[in-house]
Amino acid sequence: MKKGIIFIFVFMFFAASGLVSGNESEQGWYSLFDGTLNGWKASENTSSFSLRDGAIVANGPRSHLFYTGPVENAIFTDFELKVDVMTKSGANGGIYFHTEFQPKGWPDKGFEVQVNNSYERDPKKTGSLYMIQDVTGKTAGDDVWFTEHIIVKGKRVIIKIDNKKVVDWTEDDPPRPPSRFPKRVLSSGTFALQGHDPGSTVYYKNILVRPLPVIDFGLVDYHVHLKGGLTIEEAVRMSQKRGVKFGIAQNCGLGFNVTNDDGLKEFLEKLEGKPVYKAIQAEGREWLGMFSPEWIAKFDYVFTDAMTFTDNRGRRIRLWIKDEVNIGNEQQFMDMLVEKTVGILNNEPIDIYVNPTFLPAEIAGKYEDLWTEQRMMKVIEAAIKNDVAIEINARFMIPSVRFIKLAKKAGAKFALGTNNGGKDLGNLEYCQRMIRECGLKESDFFKPRPAGRRAIDRWKSRR
Repeated sequence: MKKGIIFIFVFMFFAASGLVSGNESEQGWYSLFDGTLNGWKASENTSSFSLRDGAIVANGPRSHLFYTGPVENAIFTDFELKVDVMTKSGANGGIYFHTEFQPKGWPDKGFEVQVNNSYERDPKKTGSLYMIQDVTGKTAGDDVWFTEHIIVKGKRVIIKIDNKKVVDWTEDDPPRPPSRFPKRVLSSGTFALQGHDPGSTVYYKNILVRPLPVIDFGLVDYHVHLKGGLTIEEAVRMSQKRGVKFGIAQNCGLGFNVTNDDGLKEFLEKLEGKPVYKAIQAEGREWLGMFSPEWIAKFDYVFTDAMTFTDNRGRRIRLWIKDEVNIGNEQQFMDMLVEKTVGILNNEPIDIYVNPTFLPAEIAGKYEDLWTEQRMMKVIEAAIKNDVAIEINARFMIPSVRFIKLAKKAGAKFALGTNNGGKDLGNLEYCQRMIRECGLKESDFFKPRPAGRRAIDRWKSRR
């Protein structure tokens, strides 16, 4: 009992303070630099970057160090970025945003925020939005630490040096980038630190980012499995570390370890007293005949997907197994998939529809074309009609932004899930990015219902 109380306290503290990741510090801020170069990738002349006294040091032939780590999957749109910088005499450097890895040369994509306090061959000084809005007056000095603070919101960029605003720029509509840098338009991308030349020495440390808007509510990962040797104790520790409550789900159905009520009972006993939600992942369409409603109702929620069904020719198929899938006519296959999905949502007592809009590998590359708005809306309307939440799945990065925005507008509820296939739990970075990009609020999300009001209870009342 004491352990449960302690976890609840820890979880509430982390949720209230915005600590939803092991890399996050104050509310919404993530550290991108842990004292090593893990999560960073240098372009040409990799030896131009080194570590010294807790900082990244750029000195040597031209090179750029790109962030490739897990925060937001290294894709940032609106954000605040703070970097502590120190230059030596005659040094030139820079901080890029909305860029992408480039093996050599000056980065073509994105913007450079200048670092230059005494490099005489370039009049553009520290804080300049290079070739866009340049600063010619001195804003910082050599041999002392200063903070570059970059804020990007929509079409507006603000740059501050030690809390003093030096740039406030709004992009034209349509954009008018410099002819020398045609890809210098606001979009999304990663960050990069510049190593300019052998005569320049620049130090970078305390690299912090706050993706915008800030997620100001606690997150729940409803789709965690004890797979690959992962124990419930390890899962609880990870939940506490991340400040994200977990829902632990057992795969139940034909061909899985749990196929009857005794298996459900054993799983519940394993989770007894643990500070997690208890869930059933209903596998295949046979599951309802394998478990009693009474035992199903003992779980906090039930979820399923539309990845296993009997096709129109009577064949039981699993969409992730290539040999079982026969696409044939793509449009007809999609119509069948939508029909099967709607049937599941209409007829099965589930609380969450997971792995939504998943497509077999053969046609996954045509997702945007095959998942037309009409098909999306059929699924969305069925979910809303049956009070089924739609998962935002971190593992497969589905559904798309377009689907989520349509579902939000229609009034659907959402749930988050990593859906780990092994001991590695992955992360909720895709989910967090979708929350920001689609403007999702706490009220848009599913919350487990008390006994008597769950999907299985509504299903029983109709029988």
